[in-house]
Amino acid sequence: MEEKKNTAWAFLITAGLILTSIVYYMTDVYYIYLIVYIWFGYAYGMMLQYGRFCFASASRDLFAAGVPRMAVGIMIALIFFSVIQAILAATNMSTFHAAPFGIHMLISGSVFGVGMVLAGGCASGSLYKVGEGNMTSLLAVVFGLCLGQAIFVDVGGIFNKLVPQSWIDSAHRTQAAIKAYQGIDIPINSWFDHYLVGYVWNQPQYTIAKLISGGQPDTIHYFIGNALINSILPAIVILCVIYYFYSRKTFMKKKKKALKKQGLPEITGFKDELSGIWGMITASKRTSIMGVLVGITAGLHILTMAGMQKKFGVLNFGDLLKRMGHTADVSLKGTVFDPGYWYITSQEGQVGAWILEKFGWNMHDNMFFGYVNGLPELWRNPALWMSLGIILGAMVMARLQNEFKFKLPSPELIMWGFSGGLLMGFGSRPSLGCNIGGFFIRASGGDPNGWVYGTGMVLGAFIGVKFFNWWTERKMAKEMAAM
Repeated sequence: MEEKKNTAWAFLITAGLILTSIVYYMTDVYYIYLIVYIWFGYAYGMMLQYGRFCFASASRDLFAAGVPRMAVGIMIALIFFSVIQAILAATNMSTFHAAPFGIHMLISGSVFGVGMVLAGGCASGSLYKVGEGNMTSLLAVVFGLCLGQAIFVDVGGIFNKLVPQSWIDSAHRTQAAIKAYQGIDIPINSWFDHYLVGYVWNQPQYTIAKLISGGQPDTIHYFIGNALINSILPAIVILCVIYYFYSRKTFMKKKKKALKKQGLPEITGFKDELSGIWGMITASKRTSIMGVLVGITAGLHILTMAGMQKKFGVLNFGDLLKRMGHTADVSLKGTVFDPGYWYITSQEGQVGAWILEKFGWNMHDNMFFGYVNGLPELWRNPALWMSLGIILGAMVMARLQNEFKFKLPSPELIMWGFSGGLLMGFGSRPSLGCNIGGFFIRASGGDPNGWVYGTGMVLGAFIGVKFFNWWTERKMAKEMAAM
């Protein structure tokens, strides 16, 4: 009976998305751009839930339990995605762009890493877990990724006194230049405005392909520089390190036992090491297969969005919103948040800003919403529909797998979900990305920034795991003392 109920829910949710897509298309053909985001989000959600894909789980499983399954799956996805990104870049069908390089990536990655462990899920993991009925993850999404981010980028006052004078001077020089050349008076009010305009915008942007080609990359540079040097080789090194510290001992013990049983010398060589690494990769077929599919799907997403932009002759969905008459949705420069690929956190921040504006808080007076990303109505926000698609796709897969369960959090989990979500929100904004946009997309796209952010994220996750171990031991000691 329960299985039939879950199947019915899965079909009902999917039918609802199909109906929504039809309504959008019938309203205006330009909304097909938004519909693409819906269905790629749906696909991501199904794959994330089926493969249990979560960067927080990968860190927690590795550091706390010594289980490498999820970390291995992420590296596999990154390798496949890097090759696809190289193909797209070489054929001028990529929407990827590198991010400003700097120490801020390491710092913000560390904050995000702690947050995702405390919340029990990374940005993408929290979304798919909401689809499974996990209300702790919903707290992390609503109060951290939505409201926390929005407040984070808009506060000024005493926080502005902490901003270095060099950022302030640089921000106001840029403000004057944009007003002179574009006629736009950009809002420089919050601490984040000074940070973004006065510091981040001054940092260089790199891809390995551009570095090794002198700024004019050809096809070979995308494959050798972006894919091989920046993505595949580091991923292989990480797989070897994971194997050596977490899988090799067990594998070699079994191998020598098998040799002894056959009456052969207990000697192993390089071929056995390769077998051990391959055994580690294939230990969880479900996660490894999803890693391959996630990489391929992320590449197809970029290809499709590039095709949409060429079809309509635009570079941003804001141009289409203006054609449809929704000028209030776009930023001062006529854009909305439209990454063109898999991305999370910025659209959640827009939800928080949208809510706060309904209560009278002006969210257009900062750079993040006012000039860069805009603040569209929720139903006209393309990237937000991608996040909703992830939740609903995960819900469908959880229903089909009979894994959906509505779980109310305990008071302690409320604390972890709230605090972890805030740290994820705070850690994603200075780096302009999270575990997906800050690490996965950039590392596989040839941007060394991805590895800087990823290093910070791993360090933060390690600290988060150690903190949790300390907290658990302390709690158990108190309970034993009480008994």
